[in-house]
Amino acid sequence: MPSRPTLFRGTLIPMTVLSRAECAALDAADPLADLRAEFALPDGVIYLDGNSLGALPRRTSERVRDTIERQWGERLIRSWNEAGWWDLPTTLGDRLARLLGAAPGQVAVCDSTSVNLFKVLTAALRMRPGRTAVVAESGSFPTDLYIAEGVAGAVGGVDRRLVSDASELPGALGDDVAVVLLNHVDYRTGRLHDMAAVTRLIHDHGALAVWDLCHSAGALPIELDACGVDFAVGCGYKYLNGGPGAPAFVYAAARHLGAVEQPLSGWWGHAEPFAFETGYAPAPGIRRFLTGSQPIIGGTALAASLDVWDRVDMTALRAKSLALTDLFMRRAEQAGLDTVTPREPERRGSQVALRVRTGDPGDGYAIVQALIDRDVIGDFRAPDIMRFGFTPLYLRYVDVWDAADALTDVLTTEPWKDDRYTTRNPIT
Repeated sequence: MPSRPTLFRGTLIPMTVLSRAECAALDAADPLADLRAEFALPDGVIYLDGNSLGALPRRTSERVRDTIERQWGERLIRSWNEAGWWDLPTTLGDRLARLLGAAPGQVAVCDSTSVNLFKVLTAALRMRPGRTAVVAESGSFPTDLYIAEGVAGAVGGVDRRLVSDASELPGALGDDVAVVLLNHVDYRTGRLHDMAAVTRLIHDHGALAVWDLCHSAGALPIELDACGVDFAVGCGYKYLNGGPGAPAFVYAAARHLGAVEQPLSGWWGHAEPFAFETGYAPAPGIRRFLTGSQPIIGGTALAASLDVWDRVDMTALRAKSLALTDLFMRRAEQAGLDTVTPREPERRGSQVALRVRTGDPGDGYAIVQALIDRDVIGDFRAPDIMRFGFTPLYLRYVDVWDAADALTDVLTTEPWKDDRYTTRNPIT
């Protein structure tokens, strides 16, 4: 077994693994090991891109097939009532809430992350009349910045103010700031914010806190209620394994649901949708954040994945995530790469970002493509980040060891210098 474990929030995490045999021993003792069988993983592939698109749960295909062939094909419109289609956004929201540290009635699965961001940012601005600034991180995932810019243009008189990271917030939080939008985990570097401390700082200045959970939901324990978060959004297709284009989710704290007004006042968010009234009255509770008809097939796929998540101990998941990422970072550094992701456990999510020390920053793209050709799948984020996601539900310690071996070999033998690896694909 690995030597010198460390204690992180009550859980022992192996910090020194010296051989593949030690990795195999860790896999044999892994409390999450049986969950790997829940996923349809291609033979021979080491998948380190679940932070971009999660793997397919085996049960998803049959569940979606039943929705298409029986519920839709045979029962037709009756399935809105019989199969619970109408209530699917809130049914899924309550199931997902456990992973987000939220009590029932505060999460809805609906629309896309971008659409939900527009809803909550506009709602937050309306809750702080007289305040005209939205603060966001300059390194946020672009959709966050674009939507914040769009909200500022749509509302009028609103200023989008950017900070490099949370350390600059104290100087940016004037009495004109209505809302602060932050990424819980940075999509490039894997840096994890202290949600409780940052939310408290925002509230101390009279502003509202909106968190983007796209790279933390399903990757680590989240405590939205305990941290006093106002609003949050996230996607269903990364660590949650809901499939490409899976519906996203929105969280609104219960204390706001009685009065909050979101701008996309569509039919599904009406208090009495089948009364067919000509004026809008918002539904009580989280349903007021719904807009139009929701993607039932996509929701069904996410529901199948949540069946797996119902079995997951988030403390065990976090411990394994930290151990996997620690192992990979140490071996990548031995291979001559720089680690961009924070080494401190409390400051990192469940991904590892690496950078080539010398040469063209774009070399990282070619190195990742050469790895993919060897069935070790990661991705690249401009200008110079090689990014690898670690999904403890289906990733083994031996996979991480073998991936590091492949990375070392690619760096040593330099196949990535071949022209076929340097030509950029549309999706990097």
